[in-house]
Amino acid sequence: MARRGENIYKRKDGRWEGRYVKSRDTKGKIIFGYVYAKKYTDLRKKLSLKKAEYSNKVDEQDLYDGTVAEWMNYWLDYLMAKKIKDSTYSNYHGRLEKHINPYFQAVRLTDLTTAKVEDFIHHLIALGLSAKTIHCIINILKSGVRKAVLEGLLVKDPCVSVILPRLKKTSVSALTRIEQECLERVAWQDAECSPVILSLYTGMRIGEISALRWQDIDFTANVISIKHTLQRISVSDGGKQRTKVIISQPKTGSSQRAIPLAKNLKSYLLDKKRGSVSEFVISRGQGYAEPRLINYRFKKLIKAANIEAVNFHSLRHTFATRCVEEGVDIATLSKLLGHTSIKLTLDTYTDSMWENRQKAVSLLDRKIKKSSAA
Repeated sequence: MARRGENIYKRKDGRWEGRYVKSRDTKGKIIFGYVYAKKYTDLRKKLSLKKAEYSNKVDEQDLYDGTVAEWMNYWLDYLMAKKIKDSTYSNYHGRLEKHINPYFQAVRLTDLTTAKVEDFIHHLIALGLSAKTIHCIINILKSGVRKAVLEGLLVKDPCVSVILPRLKKTSVSALTRIEQECLERVAWQDAECSPVILSLYTGMRIGEISALRWQDIDFTANVISIKHTLQRISVSDGGKQRTKVIISQPKTGSSQRAIPLAKNLKSYLLDKKRGSVSEFVISRGQGYAEPRLINYRFKKLIKAANIEAVNFHSLRHTFATRCVEEGVDIATLSKLLGHTSIKLTLDTYTDSMWENRQKAVSLLDRKIKKSSAA
Protein backbone atom coordinates (compact mmCIF):
# COMPACT_ATOMS: atom_id res chain seq x y z
CA MET A 1 0.00 0.00 0.00
CA ALA A 2 1.02 3.62 -0.55
CA ARG A 3 2.81 5.16 2.41
CA ARG A 4 2.13 8.62 3.74
CA GLY A 5 4.24 11.24 1.99
CA GLU A 6 4.88 9.19 -1.18
CA ASN A 7 2.52 11.17 -3.43
CA ILE A 8 1.13 7.92 -4.81
CA TYR A 9 -2.62 7.53 -5.24
CA LYS A 10 -5.07 4.87 -6.43
CA ARG A 11 -7.20 6.24 -9.28
CA LYS A 12 -10.87 5.45 -9.83
CA ASP A 13 -9.97 3.63 -13.06
CA GLY A 14 -7.87 1.17 -11.04
CA ARG A 15 -4.48 2.54 -12.07
CA TRP A 16 -1.85 3.97 -9.74
CA GLU A 17 -0.75 7.57 -10.16
CA GLY A 18 2.52 9.06 -8.92
CA ARG A 19 3.42 12.75 -8.67
CA TYR A 20 6.88 14.33 -8.69
CA VAL A 21 8.28 17.88 -8.76
CA LYS A 22 9.49 18.94 -12.20
CA SER A 23 10.12 22.67 -11.74
CA ARG A 24 8.51 25.98 -10.75
CA ASP A 25 6.81 28.63 -12.84
CA THR A 26 7.71 32.33 -12.85
CA LYS A 27 5.58 32.92 -9.74
CA GLY A 28 7.33 30.16 -7.81
CA LYS A 29 4.42 27.70 -8.04
CA ILE A 30 5.41 24.05 -8.27
CA ILE A 31 4.95 22.28 -11.61
CA PHE A 32 4.29 18.58 -11.09
CA GLY A 33 4.94 15.68 -13.41
CA TYR A 34 2.90 12.46 -13.34
CA VAL A 35 3.52 8.79 -14.03
CA TYR A 36 1.01 5.93 -14.19
CA ALA A 37 1.05 2.14 -13.86
CA LYS A 38 -1.37 -0.72 -13.31
CA LYS A 39 0.65 -2.13 -10.42
CA TYR A 40 1.80 -0.26 -7.32
CA THR A 41 5.30 -1.78 -7.43
CA ASP A 42 5.74 -0.77 -11.09
CA LEU A 43 4.56 2.75 -10.29
CA ARG A 44 7.09 3.11 -7.47
CA LYS A 45 9.93 2.13 -9.80
CA LYS A 46 8.82 4.65 -12.42
CA LEU A 47 8.36 7.38 -9.84
CA SER A 48 11.79 6.75 -8.29
CA LEU A 49 13.45 7.12 -11.70
CA LYS A 50 11.61 10.39 -12.39
CA LYS A 51 12.44 11.80 -8.97
CA ALA A 52 16.10 10.93 -9.47
CA GLU A 53 16.06 12.49 -12.93
CA TYR A 54 14.56 15.79 -11.82
CA SER A 55 16.27 16.08 -8.44
CA ASN A 56 19.47 16.98 -10.25
CA LYS A 57 17.65 19.67 -12.23
CA VAL A 58 16.28 21.59 -9.27
CA ASP A 59 17.60 25.13 -9.26
CA GLU A 60 19.13 26.54 -6.10
CA GLN A 61 16.52 29.31 -6.09
CA ASP A 62 13.77 26.67 -5.74
CA LEU A 63 15.14 25.42 -2.42
CA TYR A 64 14.33 26.91 0.97
CA ASP A 65 16.73 29.69 1.90
CA GLY A 66 16.55 29.56 5.66
CA THR A 67 17.39 27.57 8.77
CA VAL A 68 15.71 24.46 10.09
CA ALA A 69 14.30 26.49 13.01
CA GLU A 70 12.84 29.13 10.66
CA TRP A 71 11.20 26.50 8.48
CA MET A 72 9.76 24.57 11.44
CA ASN A 73 8.21 27.77 12.83
CA TYR A 74 6.68 28.56 9.43
CA TRP A 75 5.46 24.98 9.06
CA LEU A 76 3.73 25.02 12.46
CA ASP A 77 2.35 28.58 12.51
CA TYR A 78 1.21 28.91 8.90
CA LEU A 79 0.79 25.42 7.46
CA MET A 80 -0.44 23.45 10.46
CA ALA A 81 -1.98 25.82 13.03
CA LYS A 82 -5.48 25.80 11.51
CA LYS A 83 -5.45 22.05 10.85
CA ILE A 84 -4.65 20.79 14.34
CA LYS A 85 -6.23 21.10 17.79
CA ASP A 86 -5.07 23.81 20.19
CA SER A 87 -3.66 21.16 22.51
CA THR A 88 -1.67 19.60 19.67
CA TYR A 89 -0.36 22.99 18.62
CA SER A 90 0.70 23.72 22.19
CA ASN A 91 2.51 20.38 22.38
CA TYR A 92 4.33 20.92 19.05
CA HIS A 93 5.22 24.52 19.90
CA GLY A 94 6.63 23.54 23.26
CA ARG A 95 8.87 20.85 21.79
CA LEU A 96 10.05 23.17 19.03
CA GLU A 97 10.98 25.93 21.45
CA LYS A 98 12.63 23.68 23.99
CA HIS A 99 14.49 21.16 21.85
CA ILE A 100 14.35 21.42 18.04
CA ASN A 101 14.85 25.14 17.38
CA PRO A 102 17.71 25.76 19.85
CA TYR A 103 19.66 22.83 18.40
CA PHE A 104 19.07 23.67 14.72
CA GLN A 105 18.85 27.48 14.88
CA ALA A 106 22.08 27.91 12.87
CA VAL A 107 21.64 24.90 10.55
CA ARG A 108 20.29 25.66 7.09
CA LEU A 109 17.44 23.40 6.02
CA THR A 110 19.31 22.46 2.83
CA ASP A 111 22.32 21.43 4.94
CA LEU A 112 20.32 19.09 7.15
CA THR A 113 21.63 15.52 6.84
CA THR A 114 20.78 12.16 8.33
CA ALA A 115 23.97 12.33 10.38
CA LYS A 116 22.93 15.69 11.89
CA VAL A 117 19.49 14.34 12.80
CA GLU A 118 21.08 11.31 14.45
CA ASP A 119 23.48 13.61 16.34
CA PHE A 120 20.37 15.44 17.58
CA ILE A 121 18.92 12.13 18.77
CA HIS A 122 22.13 11.40 20.72
CA HIS A 123 21.88 14.90 22.20
CA LEU A 124 18.32 14.17 23.40
CA ILE A 125 19.44 10.85 24.89
CA ALA A 126 22.26 12.66 26.73
CA LEU A 127 19.64 14.98 28.25
CA GLY A 128 18.09 11.94 29.89
CA LEU A 129 14.83 12.10 27.95
CA SER A 130 12.76 8.94 27.68
CA ALA A 131 12.59 7.02 24.41
CA LYS A 132 8.89 7.93 24.13
CA THR A 133 9.64 11.67 24.45
CA ILE A 134 12.44 11.41 21.88
CA HIS A 135 10.09 9.67 19.45
CA CYS A 136 7.57 12.51 19.86
CA ILE A 137 10.21 15.20 19.22
CA ILE A 138 11.69 13.48 16.17
CA ASN A 139 8.23 12.79 14.70
CA ILE A 140 7.53 16.55 14.80
CA LEU A 141 10.83 17.24 13.02
CA LYS A 142 10.04 14.50 10.49
CA SER A 143 6.62 15.98 9.71
CA GLY A 144 8.05 19.45 9.09
CA VAL A 145 10.91 18.21 6.93
CA ARG A 146 8.62 15.90 4.95
CA LYS A 147 6.42 18.88 4.08
CA ALA A 148 9.44 20.80 2.80
CA VAL A 149 10.30 17.87 0.51
CA LEU A 150 6.72 17.61 -0.76
CA GLU A 151 6.72 21.32 -1.54
CA GLY A 152 9.95 20.99 -3.52
CA LEU A 153 11.87 23.14 -1.04
CA LEU A 154 14.21 20.31 -0.13
CA VAL A 155 15.60 17.71 -2.54
CA LYS A 156 15.92 14.76 -0.16
CA ASP A 157 14.38 13.84 3.19
CA PRO A 158 17.24 13.31 5.67
CA CYS A 159 14.91 11.92 8.35
CA VAL A 160 13.77 8.83 6.46
CA SER A 161 16.51 6.46 7.58
CA VAL A 162 17.25 7.74 11.09
CA ILE A 163 17.33 5.15 13.86
CA LEU A 164 15.32 5.97 16.97
CA PRO A 165 15.90 4.49 20.43
CA ARG A 166 13.82 1.43 21.15
CA LEU A 167 10.66 2.11 23.10
CA LYS A 168 10.56 0.37 26.45
CA LYS A 169 7.38 -1.37 27.47
CA THR A 170 6.13 0.17 30.68
CA SER A 171 4.11 -1.95 33.07
CA VAL A 172 0.80 -0.52 34.22
CA SER A 173 0.31 0.17 37.91
CA ALA A 174 -3.10 -0.90 39.15
CA LEU A 175 -4.35 -0.94 42.71
CA THR A 176 -4.75 -4.26 44.45
CA ARG A 177 -8.26 -5.18 45.53
CA ILE A 178 -7.41 -4.33 49.15
CA GLU A 179 -5.94 -0.94 48.15
CA GLN A 180 -9.01 -0.24 46.03
CA GLU A 181 -11.33 -1.01 48.95
CA CYS A 182 -9.34 1.34 51.23
CA LEU A 183 -9.46 4.15 48.67
CA GLU A 184 -13.15 3.67 47.95
CA ARG A 185 -13.96 3.74 51.65
CA VAL A 186 -12.55 7.28 51.81
CA ALA A 187 -13.99 8.39 48.44
CA TRP A 188 -17.54 7.36 49.39
CA GLN A 189 -17.41 9.94 52.16
CA ASP A 190 -17.19 12.87 49.68
CA ALA A 191 -20.30 15.02 49.83
CA GLU A 192 -20.02 15.75 46.11
CA CYS A 193 -19.51 13.30 43.27
CA SER A 194 -16.09 11.67 43.50
CA PRO A 195 -13.81 11.50 40.41
CA VAL A 196 -12.20 8.45 42.04
CA ILE A 197 -15.47 6.50 41.95
CA LEU A 198 -16.11 7.59 38.36
CA SER A 199 -12.70 6.45 37.17
CA LEU A 200 -12.73 3.15 39.07
CA TYR A 201 -16.11 2.16 37.64
CA THR A 202 -15.97 3.62 34.10
CA GLY A 203 -12.25 3.75 33.22
CA MET A 204 -12.57 7.40 32.12
CA ARG A 205 -9.46 9.54 31.71
CA ILE A 206 -8.95 12.48 34.05
CA GLY A 207 -9.58 15.07 31.28
CA GLU A 208 -12.79 13.29 30.28
CA ILE A 209 -13.97 13.33 33.91
CA SER A 210 -13.23 17.06 34.20
CA ALA A 211 -15.27 17.83 31.08
CA LEU A 212 -18.22 15.53 31.90
CA ARG A 213 -21.52 17.38 32.25
CA TRP A 214 -24.74 16.06 33.72
CA GLN A 215 -26.33 16.42 30.29
CA ASP A 216 -23.82 13.83 29.00
CA ILE A 217 -25.43 11.20 31.22
CA ASP A 218 -28.69 9.69 29.97
CA PHE A 219 -30.30 8.23 33.09
CA THR A 220 -33.18 6.84 31.03
CA ALA A 221 -31.10 4.98 28.45
CA ASN A 222 -28.38 4.32 31.06
CA VAL A 223 -25.52 5.68 28.98
CA ILE A 224 -22.57 7.97 29.74
CA SER A 225 -21.45 9.75 26.57
CA ILE A 226 -17.81 10.80 26.37
CA LYS A 227 -17.86 13.83 24.07
CA HIS A 228 -15.24 16.21 25.46
CA THR A 229 -11.96 16.43 27.32
CA LEU A 230 -10.66 19.28 29.46
CA GLN A 231 -7.01 20.24 29.78
CA ARG A 232 -4.72 23.15 30.57
CA ILE A 233 -2.36 24.10 27.74
CA SER A 234 0.49 26.55 27.31
CA VAL A 235 -0.10 29.58 25.05
CA SER A 236 1.95 32.57 23.97
CA ASP A 237 0.46 35.97 24.82
CA GLY A 238 2.43 38.94 23.52
CA GLY A 239 5.68 37.03 23.74
CA LYS A 240 4.92 35.84 27.28
CA GLN A 241 4.00 32.25 28.09
CA ARG A 242 0.84 31.58 30.05
CA THR A 243 -1.64 28.75 30.38
CA LYS A 244 -5.33 28.41 29.69
CA VAL A 245 -7.98 25.75 30.10
CA ILE A 246 -9.68 24.38 26.99
CA ILE A 247 -12.58 21.99 26.54
CA SER A 248 -12.44 20.18 23.22
CA GLN A 249 -13.34 16.93 21.52
CA PRO A 250 -11.12 13.95 22.36
CA LYS A 251 -8.08 13.53 20.12
CA THR A 252 -9.25 10.31 18.45
CA GLY A 253 -12.64 9.17 17.22
CA SER A 254 -12.46 6.04 19.36
CA SER A 255 -12.16 8.21 22.48
CA GLN A 256 -15.64 9.59 21.76
CA ARG A 257 -17.62 6.67 23.08
CA ALA A 258 -20.63 5.49 25.05
CA ILE A 259 -20.16 3.75 28.40
CA PRO A 260 -23.07 1.73 29.84
CA LEU A 261 -24.31 3.12 33.16
CA ALA A 262 -24.58 0.26 35.67
CA LYS A 263 -27.29 0.13 38.34
CA ASN A 264 -25.29 0.99 41.47
CA LEU A 265 -23.26 3.74 39.80
CA LYS A 266 -26.53 5.19 38.45
CA SER A 267 -27.97 5.39 41.98
CA TYR A 268 -24.79 7.02 43.22
CA LEU A 269 -24.77 9.64 40.43
CA LEU A 270 -28.47 10.45 40.78
CA ASP A 271 -27.95 11.05 44.48
CA LYS A 272 -25.02 13.40 43.82
CA LYS A 273 -26.88 15.20 41.03
CA ARG A 274 -29.66 16.23 43.43
CA GLY A 275 -27.18 18.22 45.52
CA SER A 276 -25.15 19.61 42.62
CA VAL A 277 -25.13 23.32 41.75
CA SER A 278 -22.98 22.94 38.64
CA GLU A 279 -23.56 21.68 35.11
CA PHE A 280 -20.34 19.67 35.56
CA VAL A 281 -20.43 16.30 37.32
CA ILE A 282 -17.11 16.99 39.07
CA SER A 283 -17.20 20.61 40.09
CA ARG A 284 -15.58 23.48 41.89
CA GLY A 285 -18.45 25.64 42.99
CA GLN A 286 -20.62 26.20 39.94
CA GLY A 287 -17.77 25.57 37.48
CA TYR A 288 -15.57 22.67 36.46
CA ALA A 289 -12.74 21.06 38.41
CA GLU A 290 -9.69 20.93 36.18
CA PRO A 291 -7.28 17.96 36.22
CA ARG A 292 -4.67 19.58 38.47
CA LEU A 293 -7.34 20.26 41.13
CA ILE A 294 -8.56 16.68 40.86
CA ASN A 295 -4.96 15.48 41.24
CA TYR A 296 -4.50 17.71 44.30
CA ARG A 297 -7.61 16.28 45.93
CA PHE A 298 -6.58 12.75 44.93
CA LYS A 299 -3.23 13.02 46.75
CA LYS A 300 -5.12 13.90 49.93
CA LEU A 301 -7.36 10.86 49.51
CA ILE A 302 -4.36 8.59 49.03
CA LYS A 303 -2.90 9.79 52.34
CA ALA A 304 -6.24 9.41 54.11
CA ALA A 305 -6.61 5.87 52.73
CA ASN A 306 -3.06 5.07 53.93
CA ILE A 307 -2.01 3.38 50.69
CA GLU A 308 1.12 3.71 48.58
CA ALA A 309 1.27 6.84 46.41
CA VAL A 310 0.00 6.33 42.85
CA ASN A 311 -1.12 8.74 40.14
CA PHE A 312 -4.74 9.27 39.14
CA HIS A 313 -4.26 7.41 35.85
CA SER A 314 -3.69 4.24 37.90
CA LEU A 315 -7.44 4.23 38.60
CA ARG A 316 -8.08 3.73 34.87
CA HIS A 317 -5.61 0.84 34.89
CA THR A 318 -7.35 -0.54 37.96
CA PHE A 319 -10.72 -0.49 36.16
CA ALA A 320 -9.20 -2.36 33.21
CA THR A 321 -7.44 -4.88 35.45
CA ARG A 322 -10.65 -5.66 37.36
CA CYS A 323 -12.46 -6.14 34.01
CA VAL A 324 -9.81 -8.63 32.86
CA GLU A 325 -9.99 -10.47 36.18
CA GLU A 326 -13.76 -10.78 35.79
CA GLY A 327 -13.37 -12.29 32.32
CA VAL A 328 -14.38 -9.29 30.18
CA ASP A 329 -13.24 -9.96 26.60
CA ILE A 330 -10.47 -7.75 25.26
CA ALA A 331 -12.55 -6.29 22.39
CA THR A 332 -15.20 -5.05 24.83
CA LEU A 333 -12.57 -3.65 27.19
CA SER A 334 -10.90 -1.82 24.31
CA LYS A 335 -14.20 -0.12 23.43
CA LEU A 336 -14.85 0.86 27.05
CA LEU A 337 -11.41 2.42 27.38
CA GLY A 338 -11.64 4.25 24.04
CA HIS A 339 -8.45 2.71 22.68
CA THR A 340 -7.62 3.14 18.99
CA SER A 341 -7.03 -0.60 18.56
CA ILE A 342 -7.42 -3.92 20.33
CA LYS A 343 -3.65 -4.38 19.96
CA LEU A 344 -3.07 -1.36 22.21
CA THR A 345 -5.30 -2.92 24.87
CA LEU A 346 -3.55 -6.27 24.57
CA ASP A 347 -0.09 -4.71 24.76
CA THR A 348 -1.05 -2.64 27.79
CA TYR A 349 -2.82 -5.29 29.86
CA THR A 350 -1.07 -8.49 28.76
CA ASP A 351 0.32 -9.09 32.28
CA SER A 352 -3.14 -8.71 33.80
CA MET A 353 -4.32 -11.56 31.57
CA TRP A 354 -1.76 -14.04 32.91
CA GLU A 355 -4.34 -15.93 34.97
CA ASN A 356 -6.58 -16.24 31.90
CA ARG A 357 -3.68 -17.71 29.94
CA GLN A 358 -2.95 -20.16 32.75
CA LYS A 359 -6.59 -21.30 32.69
CA ALA A 360 -6.43 -21.70 28.89
CA VAL A 361 -3.37 -23.99 28.90
CA SER A 362 -4.78 -25.93 31.87
CA LEU A 363 -7.93 -26.73 29.89
CA LEU A 364 -5.84 -28.12 27.04
CA ASP A 365 -3.53 -29.87 29.50
CA ARG A 366 -6.43 -32.03 30.65
CA LYS A 367 -6.56 -33.56 27.18
CA ILE A 368 -3.01 -34.86 27.59
CA LYS A 369 -4.05 -36.76 30.72
CA LYS A 370 -7.12 -38.20 29.02
CA SER A 371 -5.16 -39.23 25.93
CA SER A 372 -2.42 -40.92 27.94
CA ALA A 373 -4.97 -42.82 30.00
CA ALA A 374 -6.82 -44.10 26.94
